[in-house]
Amino acid sequence: MDIFVNGRKLQVTKSPMFAEKSWADFGPGDTVSIHYRIKEGDKERVQLYEGTVISIRGESYNRTFTVRRIAHDVGVERTFPYHSPWIAKIDVKRKGKVRRAKLFYLRGLSGKAGRIKEAFRK
Repeated sequence: MDIFVNGRKLQVTKSPMFAEKSWADFGPGDTVSIHYRIKEGDKERVQLYEGTVISIRGESYNRTFTVRRIAHDVGVERTFPYHSPWIAKIDVKRKGKVRRAKLFYLRGLSGKAGRIKEAFRK
């Protein structure tokens, strides 16, 4: 892409931080496993975070998604930037069948009431 500033031609390159991600397509209701890189001191390790996607918001490079899981009988939600360089990989474990784009109603449900049916997509 070329941009002209004061009659000069400038060439714009994309940062590798915002390179296109080739993750599997996922949406609200899907159970995903996120491999998130964490830097502790001079070491780097990958932490696994698995849960249900309850919302996706924004577009382009401002896109984020929220994943909810139950840990020790407490609901834990974490929001990830879609184009984060710290995400190593996203695996879709289950496709969920939902009729809403935002699943915030799951916060008030517990046990079997909070389950999501599995979608059998081709």
